[in-house]
Amino acid sequence: MQTHSTAAPTEARRPPETPTSTVDVAATAPGAIKVIRRNGKVTSFDASKIQIAMTKAYLAVEGGASAASASVRSKIEELTQQVVQALTRHMSGGGTVHIEDIQDQVELALMRNGEHKVARAYVLYRAEQTRKREAEAAAQPASAKPTLSITRDDGTVVALDEARMRRLVTEACDGLGGVSVDEIVTATLRDLYDGMPEAEVSQALTLTARARIEKEPNYTYVSARLLLDALRHEALKFLGMSETRPTFEEMKAVYPDYFREYIHKAVSLELIDPKLALYDLEALGKALIAERDGKFDYLGMQTLYDRYFIHSNKTRFELPQAFFMRVAMGLAMNEIDREARAIEFYQLLSSFDFMSSTPTLFNSGTLRPQLSSCYLTQVPDELHGIFGAIHDNAMLSKFAGGLGNDWTPVRGMGGWIKGTNGKSNGVVPFLKVANDTCVAVNQGGKRKGALCAYLETWHRDIEEFLELRKNTGDDRRRTHDMNTANWVPDLFMKRVMEEGPWTLFSPDETPDLHDLMGEAFEKRYVEYEKLADEGRLKNFKRIQALTLWRKMLSMLFETGHPWVTFKDPCNLRSPQQHVGVVHSSNLCTEITLNTKAGQEIAVCNLGSINLPAHLDASGALDLVKLEKTVNTAMRMLDNVIEYNYYSVATARNSNLRHRPVGMGLMGFNDALYKKRLAYESDEAIKFADESMEAISYYAIKASSDLAAERGKYSSFEGSLWSQGILPIDSIQILAKQRGPQYLQQDTSVSGRFDWDALRERVKTVGVRNSNTMAIAPTATIANITGVSQSIEPTYQNLYVKSNLSGEFTVVNEYLVNDLKQLGLWDEVMAHDLKYFDGSVQSIDRIPAEIKAIYKCAFEIDAKRLVDAGSRRQKWIDQAQSLNLYMSQPNGKKLDELYKHAWTSGLKTTYYLRTMGATHAEKSTISDTRLNKVGQSSSSGVSTAPAAKATPAVAATDVGSAKVCSILDPECEACQ
Repeated sequence: MQTHSTAAPTEARRPPETPTSTVDVAATAPGAIKVIRRNGKVTSFDASKIQIAMTKAYLAVEGGASAASASVRSKIEELTQQVVQALTRHMSGGGTVHIEDIQDQVELALMRNGEHKVARAYVLYRAEQTRKREAEAAAQPASAKPTLSITRDDGTVVALDEARMRRLVTEACDGLGGVSVDEIVTATLRDLYDGMPEAEVSQALTLTARARIEKEPNYTYVSARLLLDALRHEALKFLGMSETRPTFEEMKAVYPDYFREYIHKAVSLELIDPKLALYDLEALGKALIAERDGKFDYLGMQTLYDRYFIHSNKTRFELPQAFFMRVAMGLAMNEIDREARAIEFYQLLSSFDFMSSTPTLFNSGTLRPQLSSCYLTQVPDELHGIFGAIHDNAMLSKFAGGLGNDWTPVRGMGGWIKGTNGKSNGVVPFLKVANDTCVAVNQGGKRKGALCAYLETWHRDIEEFLELRKNTGDDRRRTHDMNTANWVPDLFMKRVMEEGPWTLFSPDETPDLHDLMGEAFEKRYVEYEKLADEGRLKNFKRIQALTLWRKMLSMLFETGHPWVTFKDPCNLRSPQQHVGVVHSSNLCTEITLNTKAGQEIAVCNLGSINLPAHLDASGALDLVKLEKTVNTAMRMLDNVIEYNYYSVATARNSNLRHRPVGMGLMGFNDALYKKRLAYESDEAIKFADESMEAISYYAIKASSDLAAERGKYSSFEGSLWSQGILPIDSIQILAKQRGPQYLQQDTSVSGRFDWDALRERVKTVGVRNSNTMAIAPTATIANITGVSQSIEPTYQNLYVKSNLSGEFTVVNEYLVNDLKQLGLWDEVMAHDLKYFDGSVQSIDRIPAEIKAIYKCAFEIDAKRLVDAGSRRQKWIDQAQSLNLYMSQPNGKKLDELYKHAWTSGLKTTYYLRTMGATHAEKSTISDTRLNKVGQSSSSGVSTAPAAKATPAVAATDVGSAKVCSILDPECEACQ
């Protein structure tokens, strides 16, 4: 009884007496999907055989009369459809499926639909047929057993080298527990067919290992190492070095020669800077640590291959260690001993202890080294300046920069225009143009353009601004692709707390408000309110502050925008308040730098420390290693400033004058797992405090050391740094201006560092960088290094992530290892995790301690995320991308959460992520669609409780959870 299948069938009812298939495959490119027989031969797909096989199974159990009934025929048709869909859902472009997989799906379909007698008969029949085949095979002489051949790239046909295949798999499994060489080899051989292209053999090995990640997380490393075989072959063949096809171990001897050829080839193709060929390539090639190719998991390796490696006409010829060295060489370009520094930078990157941001990884060492992550601009209140700012957006976006625009200076709707003696249409029409420009100019073809518009809360157009992301209303006044954020002064929050009035002004009548902060802002704002009451201002509106606040929160819940960011802490704690004003943050709300139209486009260069890599065996911070990492990383970030390509001169001038950088961190939740701490615990919040204190101390000290070597930044005099006021000290400035009753931010220090000595050194020696720290989302660099993203809690303990590189099963290996030690990890547990959307809370046999440690993002009290963020914020001279999760939001909860964020001293918040109240029905789903996270579920918020979905469609939605930026492949703008 053999069956096979096809893609996307459609029903075509026939008369009851017709014994042929009711599955029409004509419209689905017959032949695109092939069936691999047990002897390795390939046959064309024929979906009708599935129905025939099921009919025979029913006949064997029910008898002829019963099996011929209309109800049974209808049931067989339905089951056939289920089997075909299960087999072909990921094969729209064609592919192969093994006969055993088809029969497995037939069994599953019968069991799921309660046809237990028929399923039992089918299972017994298969077992008997297997026994017969094994007996026949054993009776055959070895010479009679079939051998497989493969087709090489040049068209020649050779015998399959099973010995090399086994060697590849053995090397891929080396040092990993819970993985089986024999299982991978046997399963792969089963899926090969005679004459199979060589590239497909390599792919089959990788996919075989990848399919086992759910049951054993270490298979993700096996998959990555097997994927490398195809990458090595592609690169070496392109460079004319493919006489042999080296395995993982053999590549160690090949890497130096490959590296030299790679550099010369990339230079000749004008893909990298010719100056790289002037390095001592022999020395750099010998410094490559080939073993580090084995550090990647599958998601990280595939992401690098798809999006980062240099290619020529889509042929990638850059391998991982060459990639890291190319980035390091670019960053060392202007060093005196550039080979030594390049090796130092390479060793840090390839160890995963620190990772530069995505633009740096994309472009370092290339002809246009645009390495900066973020650009902040101010839009002036005149037509030429508005479109000049939009032009700047296009140029900056072209080379992979994320943008933050301050639109507050643009006059509000109804404002008088002197040149035409007419009235303004306000800021919204221009925002629509900016939105469309962002869509039109993608970031070097590697990711979409990304922009966030900021508007201060007193602006006359704030109510329309709140609605920009709505899906209803006049589409000409909507910006569906652009992020938006509120720039909220403290006075507004005080009025909300006190349930007072709030007045909206047009900035052409109140031009100085935007540049004022703290007590000066409050005084001037009240004066303008009096002028409005006296009739001396024409374009204003009086509303209740609480009414506007509620609308802000309502839109945040409904559309995910605008985000809530706070003007006064960003300015009053800014070390650079003596030379300008912070008018907005950036695309991901972690950058707080001065901007001024026509004079200052703020630029920031980012990189992130891998926090769990800096814990020792006992779970304590390894301060010696951390200091070494920070010293090298700060030098790399500072080097970006001279080496960087600036597409807009204003950005270059600003960056060279102030030299800001943003040292951040990633893997915070991984570090908590290593320390055995629950994210909500007091100990975890204390660790957030102490780990950020260490990073802050070493980052400031490293910048001061660079100042001693290279000189302090030019606008240093008059800064908070020059006064010996460090980030931890600037909290007092905010408290004095805001009032201590509205600020509950911890100001304690651990006592582990000599802050007094550092203050004196900074005052006398200076610092190299006006700003030193910012915590970015690390969306893709965390994938590359295989750690949790930024300071995020774990989204789910098991899910399928979709991004621009495809679909990837992500399993929390810390959880799996803990469950293994308790003897609880098995196939049933894996299915339970899938059923409960990666949550362990409803699985009875998991101990309470494990449940506490492995809570998912939506199971954690959002206020504890704010508490941890507040502890970090006191040490940071910029801000942090802080996402807030709420499983069942309501107005009261949101009100309390964002007020708590303000009184806790946070400078900014990022996405609000919510879940609908109803989860999807999943009782009949067991495939990877069950809890997929990706484009189908990346709206950022759930607008309302979701309707209960049917099993066929529920799986693409993670229940009704909606997840945005970090898990959305189109929202990775900073890192």
